[in-house]
Amino acid sequence: MSTIVVTGSSGFIGGETLLKLADKGHEVIAIDLDTPWMEVLNNSTYFHQDDFASQDSLDLIKSYKPTAIIHCAGTSLVGPSMTKPRNYYDNNFVKTKKLLDFMIDNGMTNTRLIFSSSAAVYGDPVMTPCSEADPPLPISPYGESKWMIESMLKSYHAAYGIDYVAFRYFNACGADSKKRHGQNSHATHIIAKVLQGIRRKNDFVLNGTNYPTPDGTCIRDYIHVEDIADAHIMAMDRALVPTDIYNLGSGTGHSNRQIIDLALKITGQPLNVVEGSTRPGDPAVLTASAEKFTQQSGWVPKYNLEEIITHAWAWYNK
Repeated sequence: MSTIVVTGSSGFIGGETLLKLADKGHEVIAIDLDTPWMEVLNNSTYFHQDDFASQDSLDLIKSYKPTAIIHCAGTSLVGPSMTKPRNYYDNNFVKTKKLLDFMIDNGMTNTRLIFSSSAAVYGDPVMTPCSEADPPLPISPYGESKWMIESMLKSYHAAYGIDYVAFRYFNACGADSKKRHGQNSHATHIIAKVLQGIRRKNDFVLNGTNYPTPDGTCIRDYIHVEDIADAHIMAMDRALVPTDIYNLGSGTGHSNRQIIDLALKITGQPLNVVEGSTRPGDPAVLTASAEKFTQQSGWVPKYNLEEIITHAWAWYNK
């Protein structure tokens, strides 16, 4: 088994990836500023609470000589990036550059970096589903910071031999099917907010009802967090997955109203929906073609939207 570093290991995607790696017997070096709260820490997992770009963290990574670094750390969410862009460029681009420069300076270019990019690099696409051949046209500082890192990875690969795989996630959601891990109670993604609104009897604010879509609400491609974690593990195999950028999505779009209706059906409970204004930086439709990664690796999403919501509901009710 290999030694793998996971940055952002206390987060939603990083935590699920950590679980899957531990399940398969890998030694995992987990790095995050936040304390771990998933049921994952065991004899094969070492947790280091710190910024991934601190000198202590970088020295720790070097000492373990990992086979791969699964880089999930960073600042997410489109909306806040519009008002606090400096946090996104610093936490995402600047700190990732520091990590890559350290790898180059310390002879770690053969350590594969598996990077958490985002569908936000596509901005408001002219046509969907998006493929990797489509031009990146980000419309938020969050999307721009991810695109900047992708560009840096390409140039560092060409100049210094950095080995990487970048995944453009579409909407990560769901929860661990064994109820060990999921999104936290303050998550801002729509499925989490809808389910928490149902549990707490709170109003749910539906942002934007006049998009040019069949029901007026925006359409997104939802992908189970376990499917993302499985893709990370596949990407550790260099013979299976060459250095490149890949979409991760289901290829199917669902509107916000469809999410609400399905959540009401699964939970059997009511929810008061309040219509709110459109949020800046949100495109009307964003769906993925993951054909490139599927053809290369054989990866296909295991879970549909009903299973995604069912797993999330089980996690919140644990």
